[in-house]
Amino acid sequence: MSKDITLRQMRYFVAAAQSGQFSMAATVEHVSQSAITNAVLALEETLGARLFERLPQGVALTPDGQDFLNHARHILDSVRDAVYKAPFRAHDLKGTVRIAASYTVLGYFLPELMARFRATYPDVEIDLHDVDRTSIEQAVLDGIVDLGVVLLSNVENIRRFGHHVLIRSRRQLWTSPTHPLAQLNAPSLADIAAYPYILITVDEGEQSTLRYWKQNGVAPNIAFRTSSMEALRGLVAHGFGVTILSDMVFRPWSLEGKRIDARPILNAIPQMDAGMLWRKGVTLDTPALAFQQFLIHACGS
Repeated sequence: MSKDITLRQMRYFVAAAQSGQFSMAATVEHVSQSAITNAVLALEETLGARLFERLPQGVALTPDGQDFLNHARHILDSVRDAVYKAPFRAHDLKGTVRIAASYTVLGYFLPELMARFRATYPDVEIDLHDVDRTSIEQAVLDGIVDLGVVLLSNVENIRRFGHHVLIRSRRQLWTSPTHPLAQLNAPSLADIAAYPYILITVDEGEQSTLRYWKQNGVAPNIAFRTSSMEALRGLVAHGFGVTILSDMVFRPWSLEGKRIDARPILNAIPQMDAGMLWRKGVTLDTPALAFQQFLIHACGS
């Protein structure tokens, strides 16, 4: 059996993992569904591990699949950066880019991208501010920072800004493997409402969560509120309740090593959009423009 793994196989696997459906991955990659299926089967055979659980409504990553996804993303990112044609001569560019970011994007999205940017532009200094969304919006409008990186889906009156979506992250149900809802392929919000719910409050998590519950005419049975993502993981993993959060912040284990499963939800749940804000009508200086364009390239958006 050949042990060769191709970049195409990894790209198709990542597309399937991100979309949760082989058919949607095929649409994204402009290939047939059988091409996605065959690539995943070949990877599973080569690795000797099952990467996806097959569900009636799509697929969900296994723990082995989640581990391989991290490696595959790193490899594809490295190749993408290696062939990236920077709009400015990288080793000639000096200066500072001023960035403000909120809790979620700073903890789960931005650091790796900043490291990749620094590798491309080693002499550009990053001046980073960790603040809430409303403070970021004001700092952008006042010209205190060049770019804000936030959850764009929370921004009110986004037309005040120049903006760009970098990632759209699907929301799924998180449960312990032994929870009754883990036995359902795609539970509805009505199913979820029958069990204790753990509500994350950081980065306006409570407001955005209750908004889509209300739109579906159902209310969650809130047992705990917490601003700590790791506390939430521990509570879910130990079976104290369930939650709905985006794939961007999903990890299949709690800090204690307890397993967490993710399941698609039957109802239409809005995705979480993360992206950039900048002052409308203002030309960014060269370091900020380089950072903006690099993030667009790196996220393939």
